[in-house]
Amino acid sequence: MATAVIEEKSGKVVIRNIGLLLSGDIDHPILEADTLVIHDGLITAVGKEKDCDTEGAKTIIDAKQTCVAPGLIDSHVHPVFGDWTPRQGQLGWIDSTMHGGVTTMISAGEVHLPGRPKDIVGLKALAITAQRAFDNFRPGGVKVIAGAPVIEKGMTEQDFKDLAEAGVTLLGEVGLGSVKAGYEAKEMVAWARKHGIQSTIHTGGPSIPGSGLIDKDVVLEADADVIGHINGGHTSLPEAHVCELCEKSSRAIEIVHNGNERVAIAAAKAALELKCPHRVILGTDGPAGSGVQPLGMLRMVALLSSLANIPAELVFCFATGNTARIRNLNCGLIEVGRAADFVFMDRAQHTAGRTLLESVQLGDIPGVGMVMIDGIVRCGRSRNTPPATEVPVVVH
Repeated sequence: MATAVIEEKSGKVVIRNIGLLLSGDIDHPILEADTLVIHDGLITAVGKEKDCDTEGAKTIIDAKQTCVAPGLIDSHVHPVFGDWTPRQGQLGWIDSTMHGGVTTMISAGEVHLPGRPKDIVGLKALAITAQRAFDNFRPGGVKVIAGAPVIEKGMTEQDFKDLAEAGVTLLGEVGLGSVKAGYEAKEMVAWARKHGIQSTIHTGGPSIPGSGLIDKDVVLEADADVIGHINGGHTSLPEAHVCELCEKSSRAIEIVHNGNERVAIAAAKAALELKCPHRVILGTDGPAGSGVQPLGMLRMVALLSSLANIPAELVFCFATGNTARIRNLNCGLIEVGRAADFVFMDRAQHTAGRTLLESVQLGDIPGVGMVMIDGIVRCGRSRNTPPATEVPVVVH
């Protein structure tokens, strides 16, 4: 099981000969630059090689004219402990997902833990333990932001204060526990927000035993920060209700792989028509009954680009910069001071698309040639994507 050494420092890294640099910023998705400079895991320069200080690099990477993008951020996962999922009895799923270009994952609740405690002391203890464990452990180098308690009846504001003071920053999906009424959820979401904890609400039909239908009226009343899997996880609300949520709520619109694909397309189109594409974020909602999807994020990008007819460079922003800004993360954007988390991609061999972006627009997923987290190479050519036409090379 590959585990990153968190204390490891990248030193100075230069990435040169970039063919296409995607920024993650939906207002300016493509950068006119061919070089990145990194020092100890943070971006220090973005520009043309002639204008960057490239001397004294510990590592030089020739991108070979391939695309460099911010590492993908999976906004909705259900980890438990380590790189293991009891939902599917599978080891190594996080490391495998890194081979799909994902460098950060955000927990929507450690709900698949066998015997998950539902009493208030137990759920708080589980959240704090998960937060601590994944803060110390990075499978394949992936940053897993975990410790997302599922709220239950009887919790008070003091419980949320305690969680926040212990380092918990997320709530698990509202609606997966005993709190299902809009007025109850609204109060607890407000307490969480007051203490700096971000909330996500389950949307649609039940997914696991103990969950239930969360309809549009509950979602609107609860006013959680993220409308979790707006296209259902798995079962979606009616398309008209989903579009109503996009219109009446100002919160993040989360679209997931393990949901209704038709409604995913409708939600993305609705966001564009409402002129709020910055609200759209992507996740997999895995592990789940349909399994683990190491390429789930890339598949979502290709799905929305090809079938919703959204330019691929914008959809990549849904999976990177949009999520970073909504989730308050120091990654997901190519700009000075951000974490040097990158995925190097090229068009898959023998795709009909003439360029990477065109191939994604046609529905093909790209080939991943390298993944870098905190300025450190975590994998070369992906073992999961189709082979990229060209791959970057570590010069030294």
